[in-house]
Amino acid sequence: MPTLPPGRVRVAVLISGSGSNMAALVDAARADDCPFEIALVLSNRPDAGGLAIAREKGVAVAAVDHRVFAKDREAHERAVDALLGEHGIEVVALAGYMRLLTPWLVQRWTGRMLNIHPSLLPKYPGLDTHARALAAGDVEAGCTVHLVTEGVDEGPVLAQAAVPMLADDTPASLAQRVLTAEHQLYPRALADFCRSQMRSL
Repeated sequence: MPTLPPGRVRVAVLISGSGSNMAALVDAARADDCPFEIALVLSNRPDAGGLAIAREKGVAVAAVDHRVFAKDREAHERAVDALLGEHGIEVVALAGYMRLLTPWLVQRWTGRMLNIHPSLLPKYPGLDTHARALAAGDVEAGCTVHLVTEGVDEGPVLAQAAVPMLADDTPASLAQRVLTAEHQLYPRALADFCRSQMRSL
């Protein structure tokens, strides 16, 4: 396991796909004054594109294929949790991790697991956020970093960033602009959270 700078919070990023938010977090962690280090990138899909990106950036990677566990979600999460423990993880950041978590894992990481969601919560939890925002005629969309609780996208909000709607927006064009905002918001929110965790120790 690579040696991490002293005094930084050890973060694992959980992904299921390309990992663009994960890459933004890894890049942010290179700053000398960053309070966190990405100690592990873990996916439920061994073929997730983000694993190769993380590996290229020098970050430890792992995959726990959920399909091996069939419908036993808790058994899959116990395997994930074991790896988090092996890597000394202190905070978990979900970044496009497309799994509904069981109460078991949520409770294990209560107050130490963050997620980023592509809407201004409490508006539009769940999926199809951009199409729903457009259908509602909203003047702005955005993204939210929140703590993970047992309810889907219901945890306490840590930070938000708004993105103006354009007259010719489609779900795809809006999604791209919101994603750009996510890449800026998540590193800042995670840094603020980790600093607060360090002060509370």
